[in-house]
Amino acid sequence: MKHGLSITFTALRLLTLALACAVLPAQADEYGDVSQMVRNGKLAEAMVRADTYLAAKPRDPQMRFVKGVIQRNMGKNAEAISTFTKLNEDYPELSEPYNNLAVIYAGQGQLDKARAALEMAIRTNPDYATAHENLGDVYARLASRAYGKALQLDSANASLLPKMALIHELLDSSSKGVRASAVAAPSSAPAAPSTAPAASKPGATAR
Repeated sequence: MKHGLSITFTALRLLTLALACAVLPAQADEYGDVSQMVRNGKLAEAMVRADTYLAAKPRDPQMRFVKGVIQRNMGKNAEAISTFTKLNEDYPELSEPYNNLAVIYAGQGQLDKARAALEMAIRTNPDYATAHENLGDVYARLASRAYGKALQLDSANASLLPKMALIHELLDSSSKGVRASAVAAPSSAPAAPSTAPAASKPGATAR
């Protein structure tokens, strides 16, 4: 049973960028244009623009993040997982890609992978409130699974039913469930480099 764990990508809000140095106006315009296309549902057009930009700046962390969001919104989960995973490898200090990986994994029912990704997000950014909330939702689903298995093995255990009811009520009250970081660049992303940076981390609704 799914308990309100649908992933909401339609109400996207821009994250505030905490950049080490200023982004060139032309680059900022490009990010804004592509992000606006995503919010307007013009995913194919947004993908073309993102790919064109990345052809010139293939290691740009912000546009790579946006591309991962586009891929997920287009239902290309495998490609989105690859994009976010490689982004984490190149920029392990970013937390949002881990969170978005967790969103995809949770949507696929891979709760252990979702939990691991969220734990990495929190390890990278202990103040990432959305990742903490998402981790709580994942733990609730894991608890539901565990109680259900226990009930299968011991159907006479009367203490399990109220526990399961409580967990189900908690999950039902979470209408958005595990949520994804918005289409804007990760909040901890470095400024978009004009040349490839030295390789130096996990990510729901923007806060």
